[in-house]
Amino acid sequence: MPALAMNLPNSITLVRMFLVPLLVVVLLTEFEGRQVLAVPKELVGAGIFALASLTDWLDGYLARRRRQVTALGQMLDPIADKLLTSAAFISLVQLDLAPAWMVAFIIGREFAVTALRSLAYSKGITIPASPLGKIKMASQVIAILLLILGWGRLPWLASAGHIALWVVMLAAVVSALDYYRRFQQMLSARVSDLNIARERRTPAVTSELPRDPRSGSLRGRR
Repeated sequence: MPALAMNLPNSITLVRMFLVPLLVVVLLTEFEGRQVLAVPKELVGAGIFALASLTDWLDGYLARRRRQVTALGQMLDPIADKLLTSAAFISLVQLDLAPAWMVAFIIGREFAVTALRSLAYSKGITIPASPLGKIKMASQVIAILLLILGWGRLPWLASAGHIALWVVMLAAVVSALDYYRRFQQMLSARVSDLNIARERRTPAVTSELPRDPRSGSLRGRR
């Protein structure tokens, strides 16, 4: 039943999506003294982002543990991930904490991989997440946290964050190439299976055609 699709793991995924606008508001709003309820807003922003990132692990863990993996969850989870990281990166560009060209490349890669997976799905091919993709996501979380925390009283963390951004770039390129390679392999295997199935059907069809008793050759309609 459709109602059963909204289980605990999917609800946690929705919480992650709802945390995205809150993160943007905290990062981009000019609070008096750069504090939110007497707490430096970089700490508040980092806390919100860390909580949202934690739900990315939690919803997947609970879905597997409780056997509540649903099509809705498989659709919402990558959307929530891309919303969270894209919003955080764009906010960092607005705050001059991250180079715009690097963020544009990283977000462009996300859309390209999403388009590739959609194309594969339309051809009946499912490309599962790879360890490289998980490494890319982990490096994104680390880079964003370092850049947010380095915005205030710990500027050395910002330098570490910029180094982490290069790791994100490398992981993004390698994982995207890996997705493309696996797509090509799965597509080739599927085409081969279709060709084999077609060849197996062809003899069965030709054997049903009437034969000329004088020549022994196949005789079809003229």
